[in-house]
Amino acid sequence: MTIKAVSEKYGITQDTLRYYERVGMIPTVTRAPSGHRDYQPEDLGWVELAKCLRGAGLTVEAIVDYVKLSQAGESTVPARLALLRKQREELLEQRQQIETALERLDQKIARYEAKK
Repeated sequence: MTIKAVSEKYGITQDTLRYYERVGMIPTVTRAPSGHRDYQPEDLGWVELAKCLRGAGLTVEAIVDYVKLSQAGESTVPARLALLRKQREELLEQRQQIETALERLDQKIARYEAKK
């Protein structure tokens, strides 16, 4: 799959995909004989994971660490698990903060709507 097709499929610019590869957020993408990127299913899996991890709030550095750990093999599973568990806890904290803010906003909205 071409970089253009991957860009369109995932809603990520081609420059972003090149950046992900350059900094190590995804492993080096398969190349065609011409030298152009030729994304294979495994490459697409890494793109999906990078997009997911960014959406979950992981820093670029943390994603690069995760990729390096993954490439180092099964002995790094505990470290990868710890990284993901830590981020999960941070997301749970953020969710609680958002829920608290939503409750407060709902109270304000209800108060204003009651005055109509």
